Amino acid sequence: MPITEMLSRNARMYTEETSLIEREPAAGIRREITWLQFEQLANQFANALLDRGVKKGDKVALLMMNCLEWLPVYFGILKTGALAVPLNFRFTAEEIQKCLETAEAKVLVYGPEFIERIDEIEGQVAGLNNNIFVGDDCPPKAESFQEIVAPYSVDDPGIDFNDQDDAALYFTSGTTGTPKAIILTHANLVSSCITENRNHLQTHEDNFLCIPPLYHCGAKMHWFGSLIVGAKAVLLRGVDPRWILETVSEEHVSIVWLLVPWAQDILDAIDSGEVNIKGYNLDQWRLMHIGAQPVPSSLILRWKKRFPHHMYDTNYGLSEATGPGCVHLGMENINKVGAIGVPGFNWEIAIIDEECKQVPRGKVGELIVRGPGIMKGYYKNPEATNKALRNGWLHTGDMARQDKEGFIYLVDRKKDLIISGGENIFPVEIEDFLRANDNVKDAAVIGLPDRRLGETPVAIIELKPGRQLDEKTVLEFCSDLPRYKRPRQIFFDKVPRNPTGKIEKTKLREKYYDTSEAKVI
Repeated sequence: MPITEMLSRNARMYTEETSLIEREPAAGIRREITWLQFEQLANQFANALLDRGVKKGDKVALLMMNCLEWLPVYFGILKTGALAVPLNFRFTAEEIQKCLETAEAKVLVYGPEFIERIDEIEGQVAGLNNNIFVGDDCPPKAESFQEIVAPYSVDDPGIDFNDQDDAALYFTSGTTGTPKAIILTHANLVSSCITENRNHLQTHEDNFLCIPPLYHCGAKMHWFGSLIVGAKAVLLRGVDPRWILETVSEEHVSIVWLLVPWAQDILDAIDSGEVNIKGYNLDQWRLMHIGAQPVPSSLILRWKKRFPHHMYDTNYGLSEATGPGCVHLGMENINKVGAIGVPGFNWEIAIIDEECKQVPRGKVGELIVRGPGIMKGYYKNPEATNKALRNGWLHTGDMARQDKEGFIYLVDRKKDLIISGGENIFPVEIEDFLRANDNVKDAAVIGLPDRRLGETPVAIIELKPGRQLDEKTVLEFCSDLPRYKRPRQIFFDKVPRNPTGKIEKTKLREKYYDTSEAKVI
């Protein structure tokens, strides 16, 4: 069954019930749609795309902040048999162009926050035939979403596709060079619905608060656990602790997925007296879960003191495994906080050595996973696909160990990935940027612990002989980088490299690792 059938079924079964609510407290906005309206808007958009020449197998990109139209647009694309291509809202114009070219996108759907970036690449993406704008004051070189859907039928277009057909492309990152695009099928997406629902036991009566961006597998695939049972969800634009608690209280939210910094902010606001939780209706809030980055045990112990009735879960996943859930702590395993958990529903795991042999429990090796959410492969990248997928197993690149009870603990990342506030940061991008400075001989970037963000990037810079730089000057130089990629601290030191020329980041971590909070600029 394609995932689009779940939406159609909800429209039939829960016609006039609320499906989605959008809240933007800063602007005083609250909008909602029913399951029938959700289905009909998706159908109208699908029919509009088909009339513009989109066909099965084409790619349609989305570049929007969370809003009420985001998911109807996504499902409208799927209903044409085309592939949805969500793009990270942090991407620069150059990164957007690379992703559109890699995906061979035929249509781009974007929101008002991205007008300037899209203007920068106007006319430079071969094969991009249509720009569709979601919002008021449509730019002259785009079509208005509201205007193009209005004349089209609310009936399903009836395109023939099945669960083995391709459904979406998700990019691992916007990197220098060619970004990798992950192919997910309808069967992958459906498997994520099932795994998420079995992991967190959503019912039709639940209400899920979605704060992270929907382009991210984590946010959307956690919502899939609600989709499968026709439960409502709230899209919150803004992460202020008051807004989160107000939304939970006023919308009777029962499940919230947070990132580490947001949970920290809520607790800090309560502890400081800035927020008084007695003023909110929070009794129905049953589950708080966290994913996308390492979770400090101290945070969860602190959370449980404030919210002793909450169930808690930690989720581990990858876009290549259709988002979160291939490993999860389990709501009943609060005593194991610190572990990422055990295999999720329908998933298998193994921890292997360099020869692909399973290591004994307690020993560190690479975590590999197998299950129905494993990607089809990387789009037009057989070399990367063959490296990641071997004998049905996805090689995650994460180093882990398993204790005697079978719980898995992450130890390190093979690829030196930094996860800061739920965003993936590849050090090589920042290193290359720093080396472009005339005063810099070499540079290395590592992640150091941060109480709010989990990790933050810091840079070790080796200067050319006779040259001088200070931290302030380097940070100003880095202002051209997206904010989340900017180093938070600068150390001036020799960059150690091994005989093959690789940076010895283990030595740097040992030297600069500090359990105290990294300084935030």
